[in-house]
Amino acid sequence: MLQIRQAIIVEGKYDKIKLASLVKAVIIQTNGFGIYKNQELLELIRYYAKTTGILILTDSDRAGFQIRNYIRGAVPEGEIKNIYIPDIFGKEKRKAKPSAEGKLGVEGINADILREAFRKAGVLTEEKPLLEPITKTDLYLAGFSGMPDSARKRRAFQKELNLPANLSATALLEVLNCMMTREEFLNRTAVQKEES
Repeated sequence: MLQIRQAIIVEGKYDKIKLASLVKAVIIQTNGFGIYKNQELLELIRYYAKTTGILILTDSDRAGFQIRNYIRGAVPEGEIKNIYIPDIFGKEKRKAKPSAEGKLGVEGINADILREAFRKAGVLTEEKPLLEPITKTDLYLAGFSGMPDSARKRRAFQKELNLPANLSATALLEVLNCMMTREEFLNRTAVQKEES
């Protein structure tokens, strides 16, 4: 599995599923044009642009380029790289007919072609050993989920890390695994427990 430092921005859930089978990275879906109305999601993308950098991987049709250009305009600072898939005509297996332009989207592109697109973009895609991840159990033990006061504690921790306040426990878990090691998380939350 390829380990990618940057957060990858894709259009939909099937694109995300496809990429998750190839790379270990934070993958954020825009829900197509839904990104236009989702300020919290945009703030998360801006956060990643400034910290780890973002990779925009949308379909090669007009809608994909519209979304790509919108994100570039809405993210004023940070590292943004584009990854482009080639124009390959056909239809995705799950669809009854091809898209309006007849091109395959990210979900329909062959895994080798996707890997090559990452290489062409100059993104480091070396295979690396995966670090032990922060788990849902770790969040629970830190008091960030499953307890009466969890939401408040989680929001305070997110504020301390300059993250959006309304992240769910699952979204926070994904962000934390990109930001820090499990050991760093456990040390940081142990210090917080001692102080409270």
